[in-house]
Amino acid sequence: MSDASLPLKFALLGAGFWARYQLAAWQEVAGAQCVAIYNRTLAKAQRLAHEFGVPCATDDLKMLLRPGQLDFVDIVTDLASHPHLVQRTAECGLAVICQKPLAASLAEAEQMVAACRQAGVPLLVHENWRWQRPIRAVAAALARGAIGRPFRARIDMISGFPVFQNQPFLRDLEQFILTDLGTHILDVARFLFGEASSVYCQTHHVHPDIRGEDVATVVTRHGAEPTTVVCNLAYAENHLERECFPQTLLFIEGSAGSLELLPGYELRTTTAQGTVRSVHPPAPYSWVDPAYAVVQSSIVDCHRDLLRGLRDPQHVPETTGDDNLRTLRLVFTAYESAATSQAIRLRGDADV
Repeated sequence: MSDASLPLKFALLGAGFWARYQLAAWQEVAGAQCVAIYNRTLAKAQRLAHEFGVPCATDDLKMLLRPGQLDFVDIVTDLASHPHLVQRTAECGLAVICQKPLAASLAEAEQMVAACRQAGVPLLVHENWRWQRPIRAVAAALARGAIGRPFRARIDMISGFPVFQNQPFLRDLEQFILTDLGTHILDVARFLFGEASSVYCQTHHVHPDIRGEDVATVVTRHGAEPTTVVCNLAYAENHLERECFPQTLLFIEGSAGSLELLPGYELRTTTAQGTVRSVHPPAPYSWVDPAYAVVQSSIVDCHRDLLRGLRDPQHVPETTGDDNLRTLRLVFTAYESAATSQAIRLRGDADV
């Protein structure tokens, strides 16, 4: 790594829809400097580099990854390219940050984590959903025992938003809602309630012109004193009375009360003493798309945690490759459950 007084130099790999928000968020974080943008279509890299004042745009990965030029790379490319790019970067001895999901299969993701471990470089996953400020407020309330022991929860991300307009490639995914959105929501379930011991899932295919599933219901059990969690996911693009994309809504029942995260980032904590209301809006960065505000603003806090881990060997970021494998095991076990119509018990980490 570079001198502690200097920013870490990195290259952004990818120049698609999410890359500009990823880059804008990095510019909010002290201690990191983007020095190059790579994209297979050079013109796209050049446009983004010009927009953000990045000195180099290239379609030559070999040149970019030459020794001594970078401290880490941030991979913001399509899913299919993740394994190759992570492997190439690790072989060059560079730390890797990769977008979720890591790979299209659990086996590929495990190989990526193993490759980075063998090369002795960090593999971090840019899993920003858990960094949304309203979700952090829920976590803080649970941590201080605001509602006692949680025993049941519902996590809803149900939307009629036309997500395929901004991200048309999602139409072609063989596996859609669980890999794209389920990685986020099941990670939130783990973040709030600990590791899961069982998974049951049902899926639906509502859009006639997409390949993968666009609706899923996942039931998981977490912790030694189990919390039952129901995750409802949908991009069915149907008509809804209440549309609050891309907010995640939660309802958690505990032994001493309940927590409810509502539209408008409102958190209600109800106990024997009554209901306390608080509001936890996203940070108002000028570059966020208002339609994605709560998601895009959370990228900044996620960056800070990942960068701290790259700078400080004593700090383990929340979303390492190893940690993200636990979320991916839930995702791909959910697919297995949906295919077999069976609840599946998960092995503990010691058995994996």
